[in-house]
Amino acid sequence: MAATKGGETMDTTTLVILASIGGTVLFLIGVPVFLVLGLWIVMASNAIGFTLSNIPTTLFEGINFFGLLALPLFILTGDMISAAGIARRLTDFSRAALSWLSGGMAISTLGACGLFAAISGSNAATTATIGKIMYPQLVDENYDKRFAAATIAAGGVVGIIIPPSVIFIVYGFIMNLPIGTLFIAGLLPGILMVIAMQLVALYMAWRNGWGMTFAFSLKKTLIAGAKAYLGFLAIFIVLFGIYSGIFSPTEAAAMTVGYCFVAGTFVTREIKLRQVPSILMSSGQITGLLAPLIAISIVMQQMFSLMGAEQAIRDFVMSFGGGYAVTLAVCMAIVLITGTILESLPVTVILAPVLAPLAAHVGVDPVHFAVIFLVGASIGFITPPYGLNLYVASSVTSLPYLQLVRFVVPYFVALVLVWALVAAFPVLSLWLTQFM
Repeated sequence: MAATKGGETMDTTTLVILASIGGTVLFLIGVPVFLVLGLWIVMASNAIGFTLSNIPTTLFEGINFFGLLALPLFILTGDMISAAGIARRLTDFSRAALSWLSGGMAISTLGACGLFAAISGSNAATTATIGKIMYPQLVDENYDKRFAAATIAAGGVVGIIIPPSVIFIVYGFIMNLPIGTLFIAGLLPGILMVIAMQLVALYMAWRNGWGMTFAFSLKKTLIAGAKAYLGFLAIFIVLFGIYSGIFSPTEAAAMTVGYCFVAGTFVTREIKLRQVPSILMSSGQITGLLAPLIAISIVMQQMFSLMGAEQAIRDFVMSFGGGYAVTLAVCMAIVLITGTILESLPVTVILAPVLAPLAAHVGVDPVHFAVIFLVGASIGFITPPYGLNLYVASSVTSLPYLQLVRFVVPYFVALVLVWALVAAFPVLSLWLTQFM
């Protein structure tokens, strides 16, 4: 009987391993992540005898949550501010304010990424939108094209850290944490990331003689700031509404979408009614990619629990000693390594439910760990072989992906240093949350 039981266990393990290998191969040849995960779940369910009838029920109930309505709304906000010309006005203000510095155009590009991120909540949208506006100007000012593209890719990283953030919504939903609190916790780390990258841009431009400097003009800066008032008002609606408790994140997202539509239609008049269906379709396509991944992640959590994967990872992390600093460092290493091969969403839905309890066990505040986790995951946007922002920047600039990799390394180093600071000093994440 024992031999039979052992044989069955061996067969189950073999089947799960084969399913994992098959899923990896499918992912490497370009099969969509949702299909890869779905096929793996079906095969693994059969292997361990888990009923398949539970899958559709869990898929539906997993995303039947009011808070997740903020996800498509913030995605739509990003498309609206781009179509309304608000993003261009924000970049004009950033350029007017910072063009007097060495490397001013690169620095202002990163500043524009931070401003855009404070409305859109998406890394890809930030990279694509700011890239289309700023890349031609960077080239005109004699920046190396590869460095210009790498700057745009790196700047897009803060799209999911500076609130509002799509991935913070997902993390809060999965880990049952207040999304508004997570938003506020990501604000200071996001600003630090922008400043660190701007220092890199300043040094690189000074060292290589890239770019041109212009005399600072308070008048031009004020005029550009006045023209960008629509963008600042959108940021105010999101942050003040959530920070003060007037709006929930979902309500703030809805208000911002309505505001951007009215501003683009009646104030800037750059949104035409005939464009609205295409804007909605663009946002819907992105939502259609993210929502299924969130749903299927709930099923994966059940599978991992039944298979003992969480315990295996827990044992691995604890094998290093189980102290506060060591446990946190191992968790960070896992997130960083995984982020080089997976997008932040699957990294979050797969690893957050496993690593967050370990961090909490050694005394890491859950909100602090959420920020640590997601800052680490965001760095994966500029790390090969995945590096989504590098692909987006490559598409926008028509430069080969691999040419951007070398020039993004200084930004990677700066972001890792900020990440270490965020991990070492919880006050950077938690200070603002005490005022909510």
